[in-house]
Amino acid sequence: MQLCLFAHSRYNHINYTWDNRIAFSHLFLKGWDSSREVESYPPSVGPFALYEKGEFFDTIDYAINGYANMNRSIGPYDYPTKDNSMAPMKLCLYNYREGTIFGFNESYIFNPEIELLCESIPPNATTIGIEKYLEQRGVDVSFSSLVKATLVFAIKTVNFKAYGGPLSAPDCFKFDITMFFDNRDHDGQMLLSLDADATRLHCKGDVDFISDAEYDALLRSILNIFVLLVCMLSFALCARALYRAYLLRCQTVNFFRAHFNKELSFDGRLEFVNFWYIMIIFNDVLLILGSALKEQIERKFLVADQWDTCSLFLGIGNLLVWFGVLRYLGFFKTYNVVILTLKKAAPKIFRFLVAALLIYAGFAFCGWLILGPYHMKFRSLATTSECLFSLINGDDMFATFATLSSKATWLWWFCQIYLYSFISLYIYVVLSLFISVIMDAYDTIKRYYRDGFPLSDLKEFVGTRTEEDLTSGVFMNNMDDFEQSSFIDVMRKVFCFGCCRNTNVSSASGPTGYTSLTSIIK
Repeated sequence: MQLCLFAHSRYNHINYTWDNRIAFSHLFLKGWDSSREVESYPPSVGPFALYEKGEFFDTIDYAINGYANMNRSIGPYDYPTKDNSMAPMKLCLYNYREGTIFGFNESYIFNPEIELLCESIPPNATTIGIEKYLEQRGVDVSFSSLVKATLVFAIKTVNFKAYGGPLSAPDCFKFDITMFFDNRDHDGQMLLSLDADATRLHCKGDVDFISDAEYDALLRSILNIFVLLVCMLSFALCARALYRAYLLRCQTVNFFRAHFNKELSFDGRLEFVNFWYIMIIFNDVLLILGSALKEQIERKFLVADQWDTCSLFLGIGNLLVWFGVLRYLGFFKTYNVVILTLKKAAPKIFRFLVAALLIYAGFAFCGWLILGPYHMKFRSLATTSECLFSLINGDDMFATFATLSSKATWLWWFCQIYLYSFISLYIYVVLSLFISVIMDAYDTIKRYYRDGFPLSDLKEFVGTRTEEDLTSGVFMNNMDDFEQSSFIDVMRKVFCFGCCRNTNVSSASGPTGYTSLTSIIK
């Protein structure tokens, strides 16, 4: 319930900030078109960029005019000043200290150290234009040395749409808007983008409505606190169980040293480690942190945007919770086959993936290096890896072959050989071997169910006792003594009885009746 409520609130919050960003793009970016708001593949439009010096100044003038006439907007936007007057905008120029180019004779003057120059843009700067205003201020914009530029301003607004529920109070936000002019490549185009960071503010609204909204906030707080308490209790119990298992392991190791003059095997030591409990402890920590952040977000104690961090904690914690449910399927023989198969195949799968990843890395680096400049799917190492992984699963093969630039004949032939060899190798060879590794582990588990599972030295020792021996009462004088004895004492009596019955356990012919360590602990 907590996760569903938070996911719904987070979706609406992110959707609200995204919609405002789109509105700001229409208001302050000259030439912005709605076709750029739709993500399509392959991209239907090119990068949003400037190509002339005049476009740079015109874009800034357009943004200043849009900010000065913000009351024409449909959105309830206001200035961040107390009297709602237009606040000054801030233009920052990042320039190389020296960056003069003489292209006619292939010479230049260059100093790579970057200097920052910021100018406050008043509302009346639009009367003469930003270019003349900067000239009056003695600021010369040299595009040959300009690395990037930012235009920063702020807007306040109120969100009447209650994304948390019908009883949730409206939220107040301050959007710090940044227009980013990217000229780092100096390739003739200056990329233009807009970003808006939302900061939550404390609202001063209708008291009558807020009194109703407090009921919803109280219920959410109760739910968050309940989850916190349950996770803390789970953490304490699992940590206590692991600690007691550690103490029991120490007693067992000392017993094997004293009576058998040997060390307990690694498999025997693992019998005392419950990895399910370790996973539960980890997801409890994540849910505790996520629930605490969620409570602070919903109670508006945090002004910074922590939605993504909170969703990361709650999402991974919930994922591990559902994984933990698998441990209950282990009590059923049919369902436990899947868990045991994965456990048995894990080491072999890891070794197999190491070898497969080395071949995969070779193809990835080769494709990135050769095809990167001519194929949109190989522009970076990350996109190259994504493309190859998609090809393994048979996704979008024709588009990968068809979108290659026809730069040269040798490039086309290399792309054909490269893609055909990779697809054939991984689909017909690597994936088949991967499936065979898992099937081999599955056949092994089926054979274990038929012929019996292999026993560690600890299980062999415990297995020398039958359930009749353990329930006959020979290990205790009376029930009161058993109830008053500690767990370690009972285990010591069991071990000592085993020594009396078998002077040399290692020479025993085999367990007469196998009893698991879990039965002994019970």
